[in-house]
Amino acid sequence: MPDALDFTATTARHGLPLLFAAQAQKEVFHNEALARIDALMHAAIEGESTEPPTIAPDGQSWLVAPAATGEWAGHDHAIAMRQAGQWLFAAPVPGMRVYDQTSGQFALFSDGWQKAAAIPEPSGGLMVDSEARAAIGALLLALRASGLLPPA
Repeated sequence: MPDALDFTATTARHGLPLLFAAQAQKEVFHNEALARIDALMHAAIEGESTEPPTIAPDGQSWLVAPAATGEWAGHDHAIAMRQAGQWLFAAPVPGMRVYDQTSGQFALFSDGWQKAAAIPEPSGGLMVDSEARAAIGALLLALRASGLLPPA
């Protein structure tokens, strides 16, 4: 006899609630899933903080910094999404990308959130070739860190 099917209550990657036959109040679970999808699809955050902003309209998302306090305590590295006056939290998964509207750059999650470091322009020096190589190397490193290029 085959094994019985094992149903989980949420999806594996983003914890979206699943519906079941004869489930009461399906619209609650469906609406929660839509709210999470709305915040996570093409995710954009206002910035990174250890505590919630004093005023946050619905639809805003923030990256929870390490050592968070208040309502965000215990949700380090998560994406805090404001929905219906409440904070929902989405745990990051490897490969997740968000756009930080404050810094104007993308952050990639891979053992923590990573942003590409600024690359200084070459200046001075006697050997143009060595400076050019160093600048190109830094550029390649930044492109790999941001997920635009695969690892070497």
